[in-house]
Amino acid sequence: MEQRLENTIELVIRWLPDWLLSMMTLIAAVLIGWLIHRLVFRLLTRIVANRDLFWRSLVSRTERPLRLAIVTWVMAPAVSIAPLSDSETGILRHVLLLCFIVLVGWMARTTLHIWTTVYLRRFKLDAEDNLLARKHVTQSRIMERVAATLIIAFTLSAALMTFPAVRQYGVSLMASAGVAGIVLGLALQPVLKNLFAGIQLAITQPIRIDDALLVEGEWGKVEEITSTYVVVKLWDWRRLILPLGYFIEKPFQNWTREGASLIGTVMIYLDYTVPVADVRRKVEEIAAASALWDRQVVNVAVTDFREAVMEVRILVSASDAGKAFDLRCEVREKLIAFIQQDYPASLPKVRAELAEGQELRTQPASDGATRVMQS
Repeated sequence: MEQRLENTIELVIRWLPDWLLSMMTLIAAVLIGWLIHRLVFRLLTRIVANRDLFWRSLVSRTERPLRLAIVTWVMAPAVSIAPLSDSETGILRHVLLLCFIVLVGWMARTTLHIWTTVYLRRFKLDAEDNLLARKHVTQSRIMERVAATLIIAFTLSAALMTFPAVRQYGVSLMASAGVAGIVLGLALQPVLKNLFAGIQLAITQPIRIDDALLVEGEWGKVEEITSTYVVVKLWDWRRLILPLGYFIEKPFQNWTREGASLIGTVMIYLDYTVPVADVRRKVEEIAAASALWDRQVVNVAVTDFREAVMEVRILVSASDAGKAFDLRCEVREKLIAFIQQDYPASLPKVRAELAEGQELRTQPASDGATRVMQS
């Protein structure tokens, strides 16, 4: 019985054309690899189900690279077993080599991301004083993107070097160092400029994630730093996109460079008759009653004299830029209400003095308005 079955199988194999048998062998290898991957991944998922978040993330992140690795591993002997011609075998082995190169680059990229995520777990951006967290998050994210760009570049280079024609062209291009090299350098100048700007930003850190900036006349916070550009989320939820090189070459204001605390300024113009001591006392009262004030700075000073008014500058501090802006608005609203109620005569006014014997009279104008005439 067994001998008859073996003879039948051998007969079927001889009867089938080589291309169909090769296709069936390769498809069977892919299915076997996929099945092995499902079993292994399900087993790993059960093992790490009750473990730390790091292990669950590790298994989840490596699902697709693991599938590619197992399928490539199973396909290697299948290519040798399948009845293929030498050229077909060479093509498939080349494809498997490309898969292996991609797998190495993929695993390196995944390892880099997992390491960065684990490293940044100790820093909290939502903390009250998040200067240290913003510093490390910014540095890690920029370096991660730069490293990821290099990994992709090396992976692509290794894949292209497996093709003899491309390898010879690359060698001749590097050896010529002539016009082609100049054109290539000019073409890659923006990419290289942003790449080195990203490295410089990561080291010097003129900006960090969640920094409050005043740039291009707009106020906002750094939302994202990529390998080529920076996204600034403006106060009205618009996004300002700027290249990395901008923050190396052009001036801008960073309101949270060394700390989040800021001093807000309120300028008010009042008549000379207003009692400055009462204004100072009211401002101190407003600041003390506000939950936005950080109990650090409150100051009232007359900073300038104009022809009709005097300039009064009010300083109040807050723990961050958003609170400082809201505190300034609160001081303005409550202070003007106080002046309107207690010292209405001290609001800005225009004075005029009439010479003896002159009087003012009104005259209707052609546009319906009433004009004051001097006689």
